[in-house]
Amino acid sequence: MNDQQLLRYARHILLDELGIEGQEKLLAAHALVIGAGGLGSPAALYLATAGVGRITLADDDKVELSNLQRQILHTTASLGRPKAESGRDMLAAFNPETRIDARVARLQGDALDEAVAAADIVLDCSDNFATRHAINRACMHHRKPLVSGAAIRFDGQISVYDLRRDDAPCYHCLFPDEADEADEIRCATTGVFAPLVGIVGSMQAAEAMKVLMGLGEPLVGRLLQLDALTMQWHTVKFRRDPACSVCGHRNAVVS
Repeated sequence: MNDQQLLRYARHILLDELGIEGQEKLLAAHALVIGAGGLGSPAALYLATAGVGRITLADDDKVELSNLQRQILHTTASLGRPKAESGRDMLAAFNPETRIDARVARLQGDALDEAVAAADIVLDCSDNFATRHAINRACMHHRKPLVSGAAIRFDGQISVYDLRRDDAPCYHCLFPDEADEADEIRCATTGVFAPLVGIVGSMQAAEAMKVLMGLGEPLVGRLLQLDALTMQWHTVKFRRDPACSVCGHRNAVVS
């Protein structure tokens, strides 16, 4: 690291658990953030300001006035712009050293597969089950760690699926796509408490950084749920499903 980097990341380097070695791991890392909205905004901001060397930010949507209540990557001046490009410019303003690749597209099929393969970690900041399951399948195929968050109304949740590990559950183990999605809830029609997405998205960044640096105990096998009305947290523990149609072919490591 050069002198400017030592100064920029000084408060990280002062942490004994992190230090220069941990910061260098962040500088060398590549994070794929899928979704530049409510969750992706704080997640990408913290990854960039913390010094993740490369961030691919993918979103096919444009900035609308109703987004500005919670999507802090974007400003009034961004209205009508692609979110990925607006987000890229904001992240560059916070940390010009981070390489930001803006993908104005809904990643799917080969494009999703290639983007996941190129990343060290994937943050699912999307807002629908179909995309979440597609991301999970791609992460399973390439054995990439996945940090998945969701927020609606006053309810948020987050978990980590470290698919490098044979014993770790995947997203499908917890949320089978065979379940009925006819009543899928979207914030566009039901609303979402603005600070909630900030809380969950920031936690996604924290969990991603922990995984990249090998710090602490990530939320693997644990779904953390938040009720923002009472500000109470609830933890649901779950295991890998040996019959899972996505990850069940793995040979689980039994301790």
